[in-house]
Amino acid sequence: MVKKTDRKMERNRRHLRVRRKVSGTQERPRLCVYRSNTNLYVQIIDDVNQTTLVSSSTLDKDIKTKYANKEAAKEVGAMIAKKAKAKNIETVVFDRGGYIYHGVVKELAEAAREGGLKF
Repeated sequence: MVKKTDRKMERNRRHLRVRRKVSGTQERPRLCVYRSNTNLYVQIIDDVNQTTLVSSSTLDKDIKTKYANKEAAKEVGAMIAKKAKAKNIETVVFDRGGYIYHGVVKELAEAAREGGLKF
C-alpha cells in the first residue's frame, strides 16, 4: 500500500535542515519567507539578538493584492526591500523556509533584489 506523504511535514524537515546552516547576524540578517494558503509573510531577522528587524506581508495596508500569488509576491518583495533600506540593511541571507525556489518565492526574491537587497 502506498502511503500519502505529508507535505507540511516534508516542508518542515527541509526548513530545519536549512536552518542548521543558515543563521542571521547583525551585519547580515536572515530574510525569512512564510507562505500560507491566503497570505505571504516576510521578515528580516537577527538570530543573534533574536529580534525581528523588519517585516512585511500581504496583510499590510500598503500592499494592494491580498492573496498569496505572484503579483502580491512582487509587491511584498519591493516593500521589504524599501523598509530594509530605511533601516540601513543592504545584505541578507535568504531563507526560503523549505519552499521550492519557484513561483511565488522566486518572484518575491527577485523583487527584493530589484529593490536593492543583496543575497
